[in-house]
Amino acid sequence: MFEIVLSLCLVANPETCETRLLPVGAVDCAQAMARAEEIAPDWGAALRASAFDCVARPESGRVFEEAAPGVYVHRGQVEDVTPDNLGDVANIGFIIGDDSVAVIDAGGSRAVGEAVYLAVRQVTDKPITHMILTHMHPDHVMGAAVMVEAGAQIVGHRKLGQALAARAETYETAFARLMGAGFIGSRVPEVGEGIGERAEVDLGGRVLDLVAWETAHSESDVTVFDRKTATLFTGDLVFDAHSPALDGSVLGWLRVLEAMGMPEPARIVPGHGGPVLEWPEGAADLRRYLEVLRDETRAAVSQGLRLGEAIETVGQGEAGRWALFDLFHKRNVTAAFTELEWE
Repeated sequence: MFEIVLSLCLVANPETCETRLLPVGAVDCAQAMARAEEIAPDWGAALRASAFDCVARPESGRVFEEAAPGVYVHRGQVEDVTPDNLGDVANIGFIIGDDSVAVIDAGGSRAVGEAVYLAVRQVTDKPITHMILTHMHPDHVMGAAVMVEAGAQIVGHRKLGQALAARAETYETAFARLMGAGFIGSRVPEVGEGIGERAEVDLGGRVLDLVAWETAHSESDVTVFDRKTATLFTGDLVFDAHSPALDGSVLGWLRVLEAMGMPEPARIVPGHGGPVLEWPEGAADLRRYLEVLRDETRAAVSQGLRLGEAIETVGQGEAGRWALFDLFHKRNVTAAFTELEWE
């Protein structure tokens, strides 16, 4: 099979360029060139694209393991976004049905999204029909456009589109700063109407159950349950090894953890760490952290501590148990304090 590659350069700095892929999946170069003309995106005024080149399909460069029959998972690196990792810091999966494929999350850059597309193509040439985004955070969504160009429909929470639109400029600016040239061509995807409460995705002989949850880790959390293998993709409703990040409601998150194990999964794929854990054991550390965050924040509020004082004391017993604790924990205390001081 053949794909199209092109060089994208910054108009303001023409020497800063990156090679990017268009997911054409053609049997020959003539077909690939025709398909590229159809799907080539508008890269925007800040970028200049070169002529297309037709190449034999490259390797993915991302490792996916088969966690269950037809269910593939990739473990993102447990670290902050850097130019070296290109935003490959969140777990990603894909599920293959008789007729088509669903990809679950897409990484923090177009480069990661391209690698995911190529990883799928190393296993199957069935069409990618669904790009499921478990929530709004940029380390999970920036590669989604690649799957859309390959023919997928974005599926997510009913609040996902509004949340991404409101934060698009902030997310893109922040990730461009963290990644440098490796972020070229990446963007927040456009999302249509999402899931109200529940939805089914039929891949042919394989049905995925999607649930849109109340505000928990974020305001747009969705889980994906594969009926065939009882595999549950939790998104960032479960963290393992990587410090939890609270961008929603600590009370809502604890309620969701109580509710989301029905039907009982044979295994879960968390948003970070793992990449495959048992249930409910795999969420035990996260549950403890959230309970400590809730209880110690409540105590700080009842003692009349100010937010700045609470940040220095709440949850410090958890510090040695999580990677990136210093990067995320103070923000978590701030979010929890803001929520709980008005109970």
